[in-house]
Amino acid sequence: MQHFEDSIYNLIVETSTNLPGDVRRAVAKGRALEDRATRSGLALTTIAQNIGMAEQQVSPICQDTGMPTFIIHTPVGINQIEMKKDIHNAIVRATKNGKLRPNSVDSLTGENSGDNLGAGTPVIHFEQWEEEKIDVRLILKGGGCENKNIQYSLPAELEGLGKAGRDLDGIRKCILHAVYQAQGQGCSAGFIGVGIGGDRTTGYELAKKQLFRKVEDVNPIEDLSKLEDYIMENANKLGIGTMGFGGEVSLFGCKVGVMNRLPASFFVSVAYNCWAFRRQGVLVDPSTGNIEDWLYESGTGISVDDGRDQASETEVADTDAGEDNAATGSREVRLTTPISEEDIRSLRVGDVVILSGEMHTGRDALHKYLMDHEAPVDLNGAVIYHCGPVMMKDEEGWHVKAAGPTTSIREEPYQGDIIKKFGIRAVIGKGGMGPKTLKALQEHGGVYLNAIGGAAQYYAECIKKVNAVDFMEFGIPEAMWHLDVDGFAAIVTMDAHGNSLHADVEKDSAAKLTQFKEPVFK
Repeated sequence: MQHFEDSIYNLIVETSTNLPGDVRRAVAKGRALEDRATRSGLALTTIAQNIGMAEQQVSPICQDTGMPTFIIHTPVGINQIEMKKDIHNAIVRATKNGKLRPNSVDSLTGENSGDNLGAGTPVIHFEQWEEEKIDVRLILKGGGCENKNIQYSLPAELEGLGKAGRDLDGIRKCILHAVYQAQGQGCSAGFIGVGIGGDRTTGYELAKKQLFRKVEDVNPIEDLSKLEDYIMENANKLGIGTMGFGGEVSLFGCKVGVMNRLPASFFVSVAYNCWAFRRQGVLVDPSTGNIEDWLYESGTGISVDDGRDQASETEVADTDAGEDNAATGSREVRLTTPISEEDIRSLRVGDVVILSGEMHTGRDALHKYLMDHEAPVDLNGAVIYHCGPVMMKDEEGWHVKAAGPTTSIREEPYQGDIIKKFGIRAVIGKGGMGPKTLKALQEHGGVYLNAIGGAAQYYAECIKKVNAVDFMEFGIPEAMWHLDVDGFAAIVTMDAHGNSLHADVEKDSAAKLTQFKEPVFK
């Protein structure tokens, strides 16, 4: 199969950069339910713009290209060893060409391999079948949504829902709780795959395999079809909304599968996937390795717009600095780094901040380092961006290919101390942070700015220059990039007055969760 490596490379590029048609229609359907004049509505507008930009520029939809996971069915007699070598070569090419971010990290040393190869990376599942063609399916599932996967062992007592028993109604409660606990940290509105039964390992595998189903298919098992419909109708009543901003749309899709289990075990496993639902597949000729057909509808030519008036899409960008924004009921404020404490304390939850100047990326490795060391640059009045960008280097230097926010809650053990130690004025990320960070923002004069998760092309366009980089030994995603930005927009969701939109939405959705306590399925 002399062309198999090229076919896999093309599959990776398409999966990373072009959202499939069924996913786009689900996003458009969600947009139709959301008021565009709300924070969630504006976030969905940004998401729609980002989807188009990624396709046009053939660049990653999201900077976190995740763990490449392949499920491959082969006819009897095909050399799977050679296929695996070709897949590895294609992964290396895609990483070098900026279609994948180097994401394979040694779990003991923290060293990044730099090419997405390593023990267990990528994930490849081979299965034989009696068909003539090779079926290759790929999913790129980022770490933010992967961290919101959850597994329940029934019977269980669930917050707001009471006892979940070993029956269909108990499963229903688990799924609703899974959506609730993800909040905005998994880049809602999301898609979920659910696996009923199996053991702890196979249950999660079954859940992730449900994500390979088409969004618009119908479950052949009647009880599960009814369950999927119920979840899609009621999960959005939790009010979590896009990015956890509150709103009408918290879930874009739900697929449920079932398998047998041991008598003593009853697991319900949920694989949560972000809105950037990147999966694609191909049928391959086993004699040549050429692609014969694509298994999911291409997104090319399919709009994620719902057909309504487009005027509101530019309202945020066109509002004069400091004036009331009619679209959000809050202000738009333009700030340039370094930022004063006075400017920060003038901000309130809901304000849209447009940043210019230099900002610095920082993720897990940097935050851990800064707890015990000095920073390589002056961070007084600075902005830290929770971001692991996709970067490429040529003779002119480094260039940003994708740069959306990562999930911030991972930095909760460090962030408050680092704000105090260095005089940081703003932290940008997604999903919000906890009480320790909120207290530090209030005491030391800082804000948390929520950028739109997954909007990697939208934000990359705001980055005008890479000024420098430190800690390359941490790997590209974890290095400290010093970026010159202009027109970088994010929403204040935690302010210097003790207010947190994330805490408010979680409290409200917890109250709404209780309405689903009574049995539905007998």
